[in-house]
Amino acid sequence: MSDNRFKIVFEGALLPGVEASTAKLNLADLFKSDVEAIEKLFTGRPVALKRDLTHSSAQTYLEALTKTGIDARIEAEQPVAFSLAETHEAPSASATDYTRPTASPYAPPRAGVGENLPEFSTLKVFTVNGRIGRLRFLAWMLVLTMAMLAVTSVVFTVGLGIAAVSPTIATIIGALVGIAVFVAFIWVSILITVQRLHDLGWSGWLWFLNLVPFVGSVFPILLMVLPGNTGANQYGPPPPSNSTSVKVLSVLWLALIPLLLSVFLVSGLTGMLDNLESNVDSSYESSSMTYDENAGQGVIAGEEEVQSASDAAEPVDSPEE
Repeated sequence: MSDNRFKIVFEGALLPGVEASTAKLNLADLFKSDVEAIEKLFTGRPVALKRDLTHSSAQTYLEALTKTGIDARIEAEQPVAFSLAETHEAPSASATDYTRPTASPYAPPRAGVGENLPEFSTLKVFTVNGRIGRLRFLAWMLVLTMAMLAVTSVVFTVGLGIAAVSPTIATIIGALVGIAVFVAFIWVSILITVQRLHDLGWSGWLWFLNLVPFVGSVFPILLMVLPGNTGANQYGPPPPSNSTSVKVLSVLWLALIPLLLSVFLVSGLTGMLDNLESNVDSSYESSSMTYDENAGQGVIAGEEEVQSASDAAEPVDSPEE
C-alpha cells in the first residue's frame, strides 16, 4: 500500500447516556442485520468493524457509528510482511479472531458499515421507537382530535336512531363505543408523545409527567415549543423534513387550541350564570311560597274572626214575639 490505511475498532463501549438495547437496535438498522448478530459485537473484546480505509473514509464511518450510540475508534492498520517461512506456521489466536469471520463469533455483519446509511428516520406512528418533530407532532394531534370528533358524531347519530327503538341498548352501545374510542385516542397520543420525547433526547417514561398536578398542564406546552436534536441521538436519526401538509395541519392545530379554550371558557361561564340564575329563581319561589302561606293563614284567621263576630251578632228574639 502506498498510503497509510486505517480500521474501525469497537470493544463494546457505549457513549454516555445511551442504553445498550438502543445501541443494538441502531446498529442492527445500520448494518441491515438482526439483533442476534449484533449481540456478538458486545463481548468486551476488540472487533474490527471495517478495515483498509483511508483516513477520511475512516472518519466518515466513525461518525456514522457514533450516531448509533457506540464508542468506536480509529486505529492505523499494521503493515503485513509475508515470508515463505510464515506461511508454514500455524496462525496465532489473534489472527484467527480477525481473519476467519465465518468461524469467529465476534465477526461483524456482512453488510458494509457505510452502505445505505439512513439520513433520516422512518416515520412509524404506531410504535414507541423513532422520533417525531414539533410540527408533525402538532399535525398528528389535530388529526387524532378530528378523527375522534368524527367518530363521536357518527356514534351519536346512530345512537339516536337506536334510542327510538330501545333506549337501554342505545345507552350500552354508546358507552362501549365511547370507551373504545377514548382508549384508542389515548394510546395513539401516548405513542406520538413518546416519539416527541425521543426527538428531544429524553426518555419516553417522562410521559407520566402529564399525570402530575400543575406539571401536567405545562409539560405539553414544552413538547410543542422545544426544538428537537438537529442530528442523530441515542433514539435514532432525525425525522425527515416537514411537508406542506404537515405545516398546514400544525398551523390549524395552533389556531384550534385557543378556539377550543374559548369555547370551554364561554361554556363554563354560561353554566355558572345558569346555575346562579336557577338558584336565584328557586330562592325567589321559596320566599314567595312562604309569603303566600303566611297570607293564606292570615286570610283563614280573618275569616274565623269574622265568623265569630257574626255569630256573636245574631239577633235576639223580640219581646213582642
